[in-house]
Amino acid sequence: MRARRSIQGPALAALALSAWASLTGAAAAQDLEPRAYSPSPVGATFVVAGYAHSSGKIAFDAGAPINNAQADLNLATVGVSHVFGLAGRQASVTAALPYVWGDASGDVGESRRAITRSGLGDLRLRVGVLLIGGPALSRKAFAVRKPSPILGVSLLAVAPTGEYMPDKLVNIGANRWAFKPEVGVSFPMGRWQADAYAAVWLYTDNDDFLDGKRRERDPMGAFQGHLSYTFRPGLWAAVNGTYYQGGATTVDGVRDGNRQENARVGLTLSVPISRTQSILFTGSEGALTRFGGDFTTFGISWRALTFN
Repeated sequence: MRARRSIQGPALAALALSAWASLTGAAAAQDLEPRAYSPSPVGATFVVAGYAHSSGKIAFDAGAPINNAQADLNLATVGVSHVFGLAGRQASVTAALPYVWGDASGDVGESRRAITRSGLGDLRLRVGVLLIGGPALSRKAFAVRKPSPILGVSLLAVAPTGEYMPDKLVNIGANRWAFKPEVGVSFPMGRWQADAYAAVWLYTDNDDFLDGKRRERDPMGAFQGHLSYTFRPGLWAAVNGTYYQGGATTVDGVRDGNRQENARVGLTLSVPISRTQSILFTGSEGALTRFGGDFTTFGISWRALTFN
């Protein structure tokens, strides 16, 4: 990892930290995931490879000495998800590993400052179970099932595996664990499907923030809503929205003025390219940004399905 210029002063630190948290931190309440609780047959394994690009302005408090702050960030991810039966219910386990690169810049007083970073991000692990409407079914039984409302729960854990240097203000990794318990519901209505999720992000402390300081983070509430339409099997589109608030940080007992209260909207298009593969196109932008990245994001991912 490297910086194009030396980073000095809390203002530029806040700029860069905000930019990276908007894309790489466990506060990824910005995630827009339609059909996250859709059923699948037992034994299905999904392999995913994706890329996303985010760019835009960074919002600060009106009194902050920063102007024209912006960031240009990239995220490449590989992941795998496996579906299995658990006490007669459908369950899944997912692992995803990101690689991040990009830069942030802004005017601090009369000086233009910039920073560049690249490296592996924090590993994401998720376990989910469909409690209602998602029995564990074989491929044959699943093919003739009738869609029904679904209630599911999941737990996402973000492990501190990303690149981290304790003498740097800005890092790819967060150097602490994060957990997101979530409840999701899904309602099929013919070709339409409505999804809604409610979650809370919980964070452990970073005990080695900038050479031994303790950085704490408040919980963050996150809510998602999605409405999708299926044109034919594998070909569907969705309108997405999310709202999240909280997540202010404290460093050695000093409270930071970085509590988030943001909302995003987006679109998703899934296009099948074979019976077992599809391409997912995504786009989203900020609808309300009180603090942090007000980004426009575009992404594409390849998904393949296999059976054990």
